[in-house]
Amino acid sequence: MKLLRYGPAGRERPGLLDRDGRIRDLSGHVQDIGPDCLAPEGLAALAGLDPGTLPPVEGNPRLGVPLAGVGKFIAIGLNYADHAAESNLPVPQEPIVFMKAISSLSGPNDPVMLPRGSVKSDWEVELGIVIGRRAAYVEEAEALDFVAGYCLVNDVSEREYQIERGGTWDKGKGCDTFGPVGPWLVTADEVGDPQDLGLWLDLNGRRMQTGSTRTMIFGCATIVSYLSRFMTLMPGDIVTTGTPPGVGMGVKPDPVFLKAGDVMTLGIDKLGTQRQDVTAWRRTGTEA
Repeated sequence: MKLLRYGPAGRERPGLLDRDGRIRDLSGHVQDIGPDCLAPEGLAALAGLDPGTLPPVEGNPRLGVPLAGVGKFIAIGLNYADHAAESNLPVPQEPIVFMKAISSLSGPNDPVMLPRGSVKSDWEVELGIVIGRRAAYVEEAEALDFVAGYCLVNDVSEREYQIERGGTWDKGKGCDTFGPVGPWLVTADEVGDPQDLGLWLDLNGRRMQTGSTRTMIFGCATIVSYLSRFMTLMPGDIVTTGTPPGVGMGVKPDPVFLKAGDVMTLGIDKLGTQRQDVTAWRRTGTEA
């Protein structure tokens, strides 16, 4: 299944994508696509529905983050050897773990707003893992049994904040709009092997990133098992798994960073595509 949420920000409704690429409304069966839906029994109940009996959604509504109630947005750094090389950093011996603020989450086609004073904002196409069952001290051999599905993530990053401002990476990763997710959550049974997916990202129509999850240093099963030793993973947690080479800071001889007016388009096999317009910082009325 391809599960999604559609409608204005803050008022999304649950839906799924049928085989003809049409959105069908699920609000007659579930209140939202949240943690309760992601357990095996919840997914089985949704899979038992006939999409043809669900109300079709007219037009082209905005798509939101495909699941509600995200508790943790966990990220893995330098998980492709060639990306580590372009970053002038050693290949890690264990997964590098950091957090993206859940306030960075945004819909797959929502604008990405540069933070105030940003000079080094960058892109990263990544495979996201969505946890479906509580996972603590999970063995690698069974780790993927705890995965509800997968999604496309753009791990937008402000490199000056991340690298040059001291402390952890988190401050360059959690800015508002820096976590586009979606367009849908594709259940694990439909994805198959998560280590056989192509990834790509274009900036203003120019291909910047091309890669495959086959070249991850730490695969999805390893990542889920590893994280579960340090924190309990809960249904609805998202783990974004690192990016292949081709990010802006790796462009030679001169790095390329995002500016207002840029357009990012990106995709992963079986998981759909995203498109984001980059905008300058402006007050949104939500600041203190």
